[in-house]
Amino acid sequence: MRLSIIRPAGRRRASSLVIGLVVLGLLGAACSAAAPAPTDRLGVVTIPAGEKIHIAFWGVLSSADSVLGVDSQRGVELAIADQGKLLGRDILLTSEDGLCTPEGGATAAQKMAADSSIVGLVGSTCSDETVGGIASLTNAGMTTISPSNTRPALTAPTRDASYAGYLRTAHSDTFQGLAVAEFLYNELGLRTAATIHDGSAYAEALQAVFADNFTRLGGTITVQEAVQKGQTDMHAVLTTIAATAPEVIYYPIFTAEGGFVTAQAGDVAGLEDTVMIGSDGMFSQELVNAAGPAAEGMYLSAPNFSAFQAGYQDFLAKYQAAYAQAPIQAFHAHAYDAANILFDAIEKVGIVQGDTLYIPRGALRDAIYATKDFAGITGTLSCSQFGDCGAPIIAVYRVTAREVGGQWPPVAPVWP
Repeated sequence: MRLSIIRPAGRRRASSLVIGLVVLGLLGAACSAAAPAPTDRLGVVTIPAGEKIHIAFWGVLSSADSVLGVDSQRGVELAIADQGKLLGRDILLTSEDGLCTPEGGATAAQKMAADSSIVGLVGSTCSDETVGGIASLTNAGMTTISPSNTRPALTAPTRDASYAGYLRTAHSDTFQGLAVAEFLYNELGLRTAATIHDGSAYAEALQAVFADNFTRLGGTITVQEAVQKGQTDMHAVLTTIAATAPEVIYYPIFTAEGGFVTAQAGDVAGLEDTVMIGSDGMFSQELVNAAGPAAEGMYLSAPNFSAFQAGYQDFLAKYQAAYAQAPIQAFHAHAYDAANILFDAIEKVGIVQGDTLYIPRGALRDAIYATKDFAGITGTLSCSQFGDCGAPIIAVYRVTAREVGGQWPPVAPVWP
């Protein structure tokens, strides 16, 4: 006799359901594990579990011009502190010294381009650094946002493809050169001017923009002279300028050479009453320290800090608390905005798969260029197709006994 074992139907159905769920779970896990890593036309940064999002800062961090880079680097550091976690990860910041020269920029950029862990960059600080290094970064698929490059050609429609990875939150000197010309011609009523540059991409271009606009307004450029980086004796060039009897000397150079020009101009016959004016490359206490009492009464053009957004006052308090001093140069806020634009783009394009974070480089670049109406502390920022993201708000400041006595920066602009 055959014995039949009869199982309750409910148990059979329950067993089948359990088996089905297990199978589906295994299939789901297998599909998840097998999900391919994302691809991108410029490559993808892969950030494993537990690792930080690596960004880099590059700019001048040594020599007499280091205040320009250090001030911007601090802006990035404060942006990181305010951001905290980004896509659940901490942010790692590393820095490279670009020396404010094309050669230094090339060396720094080559080193960063070889580091595949870098997601994005803030820098450079000097236009010459970008001229020397941008091709390496663009070719590596990286994108950098400069807080202080102001040379017009860097974002001109005629720029070549090596600048595809370049944007800036700084103004273009197309605006700064015009502003200085209008201040001198319309506000001070001056009609003759001489210029000095130092051969850098920044200074040579800025004095040329000024000269074109000053002439267009009806003024006369008496002479355009040059000094060399590292030059300390400016008497010869100042004597040449004095022979043309200009009412004003415009010298948009950097701290060290600018200090010598300012200090020595009073030694040259014929320049005793000549108006002296520089620009944002010299906007620092170090310039005043180098020039001494001769700096009193000189002018400097720079961003109009009084026109920044309400959040700038909170930023200044954080800067003072972190570094026990007021900002030491002009572009700390532009660096803060550049870092936050980068963070915003990373959040938009980051891809999380399991414990791994992927950042597609091409998508990141596209997201940065697509920035529109970004609420920065320097203004409401939108990036153009050629990389201009900044709000071109320029002012002129006058150095007084207060600044010569060690208090920096000037309290308020004298124009506009």
